[in-house]
This record gives sequence, C-alpha cells and structure tokens, in this order.
Amino acid sequence: MRRRDFIGGLGGAAATWPLAARAQQDERARRIGVLVASPANDAEWQARVAAFKEGLAQLGWTEGRNVRIDTRWATTNADDLRKHAAELAASTPDVLVGASGTTTVAALLQATRTVPIVFAIVIDPVGAGFVANLARPGGNATGFTMFEYGMSGKWLELLKQIAPGVTRAAVLRDPAIASGIGQFGAVQAVAPSLGVELSPVDVRAAPEIERALTAFAGIENGGLVVTGSPSATLHRELIIGLAARHKLPAVYWQRFNNASGGLVSYGPDLLDQYRRAAGYVDRILKGEKPADLPVQAPTKYELVINLKTAKALGLTVPPALLARADEVIE
Repeated sequence: MRRRDFIGGLGGAAATWPLAARAQQDERARRIGVLVASPANDAEWQARVAAFKEGLAQLGWTEGRNVRIDTRWATTNADDLRKHAAELAASTPDVLVGASGTTTVAALLQATRTVPIVFAIVIDPVGAGFVANLARPGGNATGFTMFEYGMSGKWLELLKQIAPGVTRAAVLRDPAIASGIGQFGAVQAVAPSLGVELSPVDVRAAPEIERALTAFAGIENGGLVVTGSPSATLHRELIIGLAARHKLPAVYWQRFNNASGGLVSYGPDLLDQYRRAAGYVDRILKGEKPADLPVQAPTKYELVINLKTAKALGLTVPPALLARADEVIE
C-alpha cells in the first residue's frame, strides 16, 4: 500500500471514530427511572423489578451498556413517594416507571407531565385520572391494568366455596386510594346474594390492622377478603399471621400471599405484567408516544390454593375448586 493511500485511509477511519463514539454514547444515555413503594429488602418487589429488567434484556436493553436504570425504593408514605418522584423526574430520564400501582403513578404525574410514564399494575387508571380513556390515554402515561373491579366479587365467592360456614367477612382495603373504594364496592355488590355481612378494615398502619382483625376475630363464622394495594402488600406477613392466629379463612388478590401461608388467592400473573411493561418502555425508547399506546388488561390469571393452610383451618377444599387451581401448595 502506498504511504499516501495509507494516510488517507487512516484519516477517513479517524473521521468515523467520533461518530461511532457519539453513537455509543447516545446508546448508553438512555435512562429509565423506576419508583417502587416498598423497602428495598422486600423479596416480592425485588422479583417484580427483576422481571421488568429481564423483559428489557430480552428486547436488547442491557443495564450498564445501553441503558441506565435508577430504581428508587420508597415506603407507601405520600411525602416519601413525592420526594423520590421529584428526584427521578429531575434526573432527565427518557422514561419513568410507576412500579407499585396507583400511589407511585400519582407521585410521578405530580412531578412531571412531559416525561413518558409506564405503569405495570394500576387497577383503575381512568378513575384515578391517569389517562383519558383506555384506548387512547392522551397524556404522558400508559401501561397495564391489574384487574377490573368486578373481579373483586370473585374473592368473596371463593371464600364461600372454600369455607361455606362464613357469614361475616372483614374486607381489608386502602380507603386512601380510589381502587380501595372500588374493590370494596364490588365485594359489597355480591355480599347479599352470598349471605355475607361485610366489615371494612383499613390497611394503612400495622397497629390499626392488628386491632381491627383481633376485634373481628371475636365474632363467629368470620373470614377475610384482602384486596389489592401497596399497603396490603407491605403488611402481608402481619395479615397472614393474624389470619393463622385467629383461624380465619382468607382470600387474597395475589399468589405471593400463598407462599407465606395464605389460604387461597386469585389474581393476575404480576411478573408477566412487569415483563409486558418492559415492552412498552422499549416502544417508547424507540419513538412511540404513551398517548398513543392503549392501556392493556392482564392476559394471565392464577388461582392458587394452600392445602397445608386449609388443613390447619380444618377446611376441606371442594374437588371442583382444586381441579380449577393453577397451583396447589402442599
């Protein structure tokens, strides 16, 4: 090769290096902020965030290479959530993720109305004011619903199937969020036809929960329905322990309660929800707008029964119910 050609070729290559370097820098610059209403040592929430990251990796987004993920672990305290949401919004992210439902999305939307927001599990995004409608959200937020309110009535039906003697049920709900009121209303709608009298129990603080359930346990033929909320997830070990101590049959909204000793649960596959949320983040990072991405419903539901807990409560699970179960814990 002639010296002039070599130098010319070297110069051409050198000219492309800044472009390549800039491309790599741009690739690394994609930033995602994730807000979780839970302590960082909660194994259930760690699994959900891991499922989200797994979904991103399957779509080609590798943490530390072409994407940076800033995860903020907060409590369900509103001031704590607002603080972390404001910090995430100020960090110039490309996308924000409300990982823990209504409380985290509300905090993020308060912090920004321009940065795209994806939520993984929100029960009623229209009622909460997060989107204009499910088909065309219209703003800077979109994502996935957890279930329709009508499904909440199935929890009371399950309670009567597995414990036919129940005539009174404490419904644990968070009245501070719209979905807490909506879920209770759906349970209330089916209660008369099942011959069950309801008692609402707030799940905002541990002492309040313990006092209410201890008082309720003094009434015969009682059972529990635990509706979905960040507070119910945060206090799940306490609730499951109280149900066991007072021998109260209980129906929960999600399978992770069964692993800790909960009797029966029916609800969406939440890990699948977080993987699907990663898909929406991918589409937004590639140029789509949340306003044009429809809010989607869950596609996978799970009925899980803990036979060990049933035996401890002296209950015989109907064969038809066992046949319907997606998972039986023995």
